[in-house]
Amino acid sequence: MSTPVPIVLAGARGHGRWHLDNIRRLQDKGVVRLAGICELTPLTGDEVPEGLGAPLQSADFGALLDRTDARIAVICTPIPTHTDLALTAADRGVHILLEKPPAPSYDEFRRMADGVAKAAVVCQIGFQSLGSHAVPAIRELIEEGAIGQITGVGGGGAWARDEAYYRRAPWAGRRRLNGVDVVDGVLTNPLAHAVATGLALLGTTRAEDVTGIETELLRANDIESDDTSCVRVSTAKGPVTVAATLCAEDPGEPYVLVHGDRGRITFWYKQDRILLQRAGHGPQEIEYDRTDLLGNLVDHLTIGAPLLVEPDATGAFMKVVEAIRLADDPVALPAGAWQLLPGENRRVVPGIDGLVDAAADTLALYSELGAPWAPPKQGST
Repeated sequence: MSTPVPIVLAGARGHGRWHLDNIRRLQDKGVVRLAGICELTPLTGDEVPEGLGAPLQSADFGALLDRTDARIAVICTPIPTHTDLALTAADRGVHILLEKPPAPSYDEFRRMADGVAKAAVVCQIGFQSLGSHAVPAIRELIEEGAIGQITGVGGGGAWARDEAYYRRAPWAGRRRLNGVDVVDGVLTNPLAHAVATGLALLGTTRAEDVTGIETELLRANDIESDDTSCVRVSTAKGPVTVAATLCAEDPGEPYVLVHGDRGRITFWYKQDRILLQRAGHGPQEIEYDRTDLLGNLVDHLTIGAPLLVEPDATGAFMKVVEAIRLADDPVALPAGAWQLLPGENRRVVPGIDGLVDAAADTLALYSELGAPWAPPKQGST
């Protein structure tokens, strides 16, 4: 490839800083060139990583795409803005890397996906875990029958976020803002990868693969959305149950667990590491490489590499987002069910770490595991 692909990044603060560093890494290899940054307030010189030069900056996304002749737009902006910005890029023939979750509702997701398809541009959804080489390796193990008949997939994420996390932006921890859906909950944003990866390993990524959804949404923090929740997605290939919290006692690595009748595969998706346990064999731990999704998008456009995460491959995940959006507002945990850690300024739910692991292990919801504060589960189809 003789000419680096020009890129515009929309949303360069917060998680956007990760994208800035990734773009710099690819620019150093001669793969891309950062042509523009779209932010409401321009980045200062200190905020632009060394080596990226002086890209054009503007709060007008469409005008910036026009001025830079960008070929790819990386969109890492508040969730409710994703669809409109993606369509702004698509209307100009600009290809897209869209941060997860792709939209706050299924209707907005379809408006984005259908608009992108109509414009004949390529859109990659930013579930980085789906670029892990462990994903096809696990699928191959499943197809080979390494752990027998698959009975379901569990997922667990016990993370910690302090109270400042919910004050970092007006939309943080909100279900709606100014009458617009946001749905910034633990399963739809910070630990969305656990849900999407679990669905991917089972081979049930499209909207039509989902036959039912049960949710239990709770919150320990003084927020509108959920921070301690679980979901069970019913599919023709079995259930996918994911439990997650941002109020862990001892935060750990999130994981997805594939259950078979002759073994199991645990996948720590942030580490690209699996543990294979099966009858008649000793445990086997394997680490894998990962394909960067922006690099994959460039390769798709330049040399025809298969795209890893097209919009329709996140349809089942978006059905989960929709079920959470339509569910009753999260139940506030009683005061006795959580504690404040003053030194860390965060709320902890005693016993939640074990419940998260138990849900992933048994494919049960919190209420079915006997959690006294769990509300009755809600069903959705």
